[in-house]
Amino acid sequence: MIDYRGWRHVFKLDPDKAIDEDALEAICESGTDGIIVGGTYGVTYDNTLELMSRIRRYAVPAVLEISSLEAVVPGFDSYLIPLVLNAGDPDWMFAPHVSGLKTYGAYIHWDDIITEGYLIANPEAGVAELTRARPIADAQEAKAYAQVATKICRLPIVYLEYSGTYGDPAVVRACKAGADEAHLFYGGGIRTPEQASEMAAIADTVVVGNVIYDDLEAALATVAAVKRE
Repeated sequence: MIDYRGWRHVFKLDPDKAIDEDALEAICESGTDGIIVGGTYGVTYDNTLELMSRIRRYAVPAVLEISSLEAVVPGFDSYLIPLVLNAGDPDWMFAPHVSGLKTYGAYIHWDDIITEGYLIANPEAGVAELTRARPIADAQEAKAYAQVATKICRLPIVYLEYSGTYGDPAVVRACKAGADEAHLFYGGGIRTPEQASEMAAIADTVVVGNVIYDDLEAALATVAAVKRE
């Protein structure tokens, strides 16, 4: 299993989005602690395999965040298994996991599996629509969700996902308090070093994604900003 607890900064790459070789090299050689591969729509076995094989040219650790059983590709360092804490559709809590274990359970190397309590904080995001995510009322509710993940479900990671929108630092702090000994990932809307630094001062790991495809130089600048915190 990868040592995700040592991660401060990671990039998240979507198999359904194009990235040229120069940009991929810059991302993988940037000094980031790891690469998460994952997305909401358009993720297939073929495009996940293609992206993984390209990342494997570099020494950076790579993990797959599983959103579709059809897109599970062997060869990653570890696999993140999300449990959507505020899913309005109960099938997104455990039904996919049961289905996956029925099919692939005999082949799983459990040491490579990392579960995460996934909290969707942007109700306008595609992943919120897909899972019918319940809106988070306030910081106290966010903290309670984090406590459910860590104190009741005993999950090692809480992933607070704003998905394209920059988050409320007060909500992130509340999640950090609720997560307690668990590891807090923050992702969503980071487009500047200043935003990356602000979230790095609260969360254990900062995830940078969409800006890679819009402004590569800005994305690369977030690495140093996070590592300074």
